[in-house]
Amino acid sequence: MFCALIIAFRLRFDYTAHMPVTKTAKRALRGSKAKETFNKVIVSRLETAIRLATKGKSAEKINRAMSFADRAAKKKVIHKNKSARIKSQLSKLLVKATSPAKKSSKK
Repeated sequence: MFCALIIAFRLRFDYTAHMPVTKTAKRALRGSKAKETFNKVIVSRLETAIRLATKGKSAEKINRAMSFADRAAKKKVIHKNKSARIKSQLSKLLVKATSPAKKSSKK
């Protein structure tokens, strides 16, 4: 959270990247910078959750990463198809994690 505040501070006071002229352009720039910082936080949380889920392969971590993917798609930070693709890849891990080891039965 502290990192997000630092990013927000830097973006808010960096006027070299964009130089809007009109009043509405200045207002739009402020809004887009605020949305950018918010979206970066959501995407970084999603990426961290996916990384932890693929390493840990526990059902709780996988479900949490799926939830983050759903939230990011709902807020239109990522596309809904990307969310579906992430959830599909994670559900494959979930099947591997929950399925018991197969016993070899010879007749």
